[in-house]
Amino acid sequence: MTVAAPIRPGTGRGSDYAALSRRVGQAGLLERRPAWYAARIICTVGAYVAGWAVFVLAGDSWWQLLTAAGLAVAATQVAFLGHDAGHRQMFRTRRASETAGLLLGNLATGLGYGWWMDKHTRHHANPNHIDDDPDVGAGALVWTPEQAAATQGAARWLARWQAYLFFPMLLLEGLSLRVSSVRAVLSGPVRRRVLEGSLLAVHTAAYLGLVFATLPPGRAVAFIAVHQGLWGLYMGCAFAPNHKGMPTFSAADNLDFLRKQVLTSRNVRGGWFTDLLLGGLNYQIEHHLFPSMPRPHLRHARPIVRAHCREHGLPYTEAGLLDSYAEALRHLHAVGRPLR
Repeated sequence: MTVAAPIRPGTGRGSDYAALSRRVGQAGLLERRPAWYAARIICTVGAYVAGWAVFVLAGDSWWQLLTAAGLAVAATQVAFLGHDAGHRQMFRTRRASETAGLLLGNLATGLGYGWWMDKHTRHHANPNHIDDDPDVGAGALVWTPEQAAATQGAARWLARWQAYLFFPMLLLEGLSLRVSSVRAVLSGPVRRRVLEGSLLAVHTAAYLGLVFATLPPGRAVAFIAVHQGLWGLYMGCAFAPNHKGMPTFSAADNLDFLRKQVLTSRNVRGGWFTDLLLGGLNYQIEHHLFPSMPRPHLRHARPIVRAHCREHGLPYTEAGLLDSYAEALRHLHAVGRPLR
């Protein structure tokens, strides 16, 4: 892991971010990249559609489990595009961004755009905030000793061994995302319930109809299990390195925007393949500082942000992909230790 500099105490430093924003803006890194996104959408959605065409043409065969794995990768890449649309990285207007998000999310992958936007917006506003960030709220996993101490029954057993169960539990993440999406449409913070619900229903009907029309029941169920399990695993593995194991804070902490985002985020080192594999989320620090920055600009913003952090005595945390997982697992293991 690489850390640029120790934390320097102090408050009232909002201008620190303003100076960084000017540097980034002057470098042209906040400008949209419509041609890049047009090509990426065509290639990604094209690969996703091609995968389903292969599925239909291959017909009744156990080899379809390999198709399921390929489609899980393609679906995750489509979801990455939905993430970019939600942050208005693709389009400047809200309407165009929402339209892309609904099509890439609800219709293409069955992931509710309205539910995700509400949850993800709250996360970006207060990353790793123990009260306000839904991503570190107590659930199947616990992230603080206080959350662990409050568990009972089966939840306590899970918390005790959560570091060992983390990756196996991610196989259920796809199902969890779908259930949360449906619940949000029924009773959550979704503005366009009819539209979102209809798109989710069309996706589900088309998905199940195509799978069961192509495969006999046993193989269809196996296909769905592999596809959904690997999709959830890939999604979880893409988001896990970003903040897990990084410092948490509460209302008692006085952090400005720059420090709130930098101190809680971790970048993942790597080249073009890591950028592709993680959908640009490997530049988590830059993404949190400039959520609307187009994905291809994040790697160019990195040296500017890193230098700025060094100038202001802020740690700029980077790790290799495997090391980032190790950090997250060590944190989960430490939180569960008092229960063992």
